[in-house]
Amino acid sequence: MDMDLSRYQGLIFDMDGTLIDSMPAHITAWRYACEQFNIPFDPQWLMSLGGSPTIKTAQMMNEKYQTDHDIQEVADTKWRFFEALEQKGETIPATVNLLLQYRDQKKVAVGTGCRKVNAENLLTITDILPLLDALVTADDVLNHKPHPDTFLEAANRIGLAPHQCVVFEDTDLGRRAALAAGMDCFLVVDGVIAEFTSATPVR
Repeated sequence: MDMDLSRYQGLIFDMDGTLIDSMPAHITAWRYACEQFNIPFDPQWLMSLGGSPTIKTAQMMNEKYQTDHDIQEVADTKWRFFEALEQKGETIPATVNLLLQYRDQKKVAVGTGCRKVNAENLLTITDILPLLDALVTADDVLNHKPHPDTFLEAANRIGLAPHQCVVFEDTDLGRRAALAAGMDCFLVVDGVIAEFTSATPVR
């Protein structure tokens, strides 16, 4: 789609499913973890929770299936399976090329629901980490997507006001977080920048 980014001074990207096609690997890791804990495995529901921290997803599983698993143990197990996967995902050309195109003209940040250690690892493997001006992870905020805190902190770290930034996301959860932060949002669907939502209602 045609994009005019001239009004923005900062670009904030989600990571999983937006910059890196890592969601299939996350879903695989969840499948293994669900099998270990005898939790029903619903890949479509898990995909809809992209951007949510793993421990929060584990908590929602307890609520959804009326179970009482130790959510930290479930989350840690999921991450062990994820780290053991040989292929964690390739970069998504549409968004990474955009990042490369504008990194010398605008501030660039990543706002992810992933834990810091895992985010840094994945961004290092894919050579994206050195390109960033800021990284905000699940460890850096109290309230995660769809709350606006992740993107507000990203804007703060690159020294910009929310309206000066635009967000790139692949889930409705992330888009809601961007709009709640007062930021316009481009939605990435199947590796393509497909839809724009303005944070300012049309009058």
